[in-house]
Amino acid sequence: MTEVVGIDHVYLTVSDLNRSEAFYDHVLAGALGFRKNAFTLGGDPHVQFYNRHFGIVLRPSRVERPHDAYAPGMHHLCLRVDSIDEVRALARQLHAAGIEASDAEHHPEYAPDYWAVFFEDPDGLRLEVTNYRQERRDRHDRWIA
Repeated sequence: MTEVVGIDHVYLTVSDLNRSEAFYDHVLAGALGFRKNAFTLGGDPHVQFYNRHFGIVLRPSRVERPHDAYAPGMHHLCLRVDSIDEVRALARQLHAAGIEASDAEHHPEYAPDYWAVFFEDPDGLRLEVTNYRQERRDRHDRWIA
């Protein structure tokens, strides 16, 4: 059996590449430390944000339609940071950048130590950043194939 060891990249189709690039510059490059490059693929400009683990690529849409989290496709994208303090710091950074986001809040209905901040990108894609919870750490550290 082949084991998947991570997500390599996620593509997000956006209605306005410049507007979305500016938004993700604040979130991914500014607040979360991703690096950035740009390339053209199939004649379309792409913007890639990446860290040492994976990439998030923005590409222009070919149709105009608002994002619907309850239609087939992606409901939301959740990124993980190491600690609750980092979730809190990110919420402050998002607010300071003028991005409408929830406060960093405790959500014990999901897990006893679940903290998250929620916000949306310019196209209405739901984004979440949560802490590396104990249950996830245990799953990683105690995994038996």
